[in-house]
Amino acid sequence: MSTKPLRVLVLMCSTRPGALGPAVGQWLVDAITPRATELGVELLPVALGDLALPFLDEEEEPASGLYRHEHTKRWSAMVDAADGFIAVTPEYNYGMPAAFKNALDYLGREWAWKPMGFVSYGNTSAGTRSVQHAKQVVTTLRLVPLGATVALRIADALDDGRVRPDAGRDRAAIGVLDELARLAHALRPMRERTRSDPGPVPGSYVRALTPDDAPEVLVLQRCCWLEEALANDTLAIPALEESLDQVRAWLATWQATGLWRDSRLLGMVRTRRVDDDWHVSRLGVVPDLRGQGVGRWLLREAEAAADASCRRIVLATGARSRRNLNLYHAQGYRTESSDGATAFLAKPATANGAVREPTGAR
Repeated sequence: MSTKPLRVLVLMCSTRPGALGPAVGQWLVDAITPRATELGVELLPVALGDLALPFLDEEEEPASGLYRHEHTKRWSAMVDAADGFIAVTPEYNYGMPAAFKNALDYLGREWAWKPMGFVSYGNTSAGTRSVQHAKQVVTTLRLVPLGATVALRIADALDDGRVRPDAGRDRAAIGVLDELARLAHALRPMRERTRSDPGPVPGSYVRALTPDDAPEVLVLQRCCWLEEALANDTLAIPALEESLDQVRAWLATWQATGLWRDSRLLGMVRTRRVDDDWHVSRLGVVPDLRGQGVGRWLLREAEAAADASCRRIVLATGARSRRNLNLYHAQGYRTESSDGATAFLAKPATANGAVREPTGAR
């Protein structure tokens, strides 16, 4: 399971003046905040009434993602950045509040492959019919409703506008958060795949690596560079010696690309400019995919990202890493020097597939 932090919006869905939603929402946040801290979950309470969303007023269909109004763009950005939601909703006439339905209808892809939990409140049914109504809508938006819910019957759970203390109720709320966090992590590859470019392996996708990916990168380095250590008869290889904090640090300064499938990091490469050279390093592919062209594909992606004014692309590998040297030589690199342990290679940078001429050449 991914260890990346999660952002969860707690949506207070009633906009009626004097509604009990704020009190229920405050109880919920207070009850689950300690557990959220343990799980690495950031809770953001959002009152739909504060969004000032009129009834849907966008000309284009939400699926288009083309928004004219600032209120829609703000709402889109909030939902897009979230990993999951907990809706605190009353029941109005066997259904969810119109403001909640309207807020859902404003957007499309921003909701996809994210879990939504429910905390309902009401009289006879404790708001459960509102939840059943909402689930029909959210599944159409590719939201994934939780099985765990909390339903508060107003006469039993609230007193003078406040939720009465109840340890069992608090445990139920924590259960909603636990299930939401597990599902949000499990669905992350689905969210990432729909927003990323496809990779060379069926079902894979490519996205930029960030410091949050340090644990996966560390594991890949330990896996991939062991072969180089054996070939060169040394363990003095930075990729094998780095700590998690050191990996996290370089992920913040290099442009790094990862190839993913589901939650598995299949390969990576990092690049950056130094003077007029484009440096490529940490090109690695999991052992079970070697020999299938994945390394060449990642190398071409790294080369294509070179700044237009760079003159050379440079990289290095172990002086006795024959597999790596054969790959790089086949891709046009030439060994320029070696210190006995490391071979340094380079080739001219290209533009539109053609070698760039030196400045002033005719």
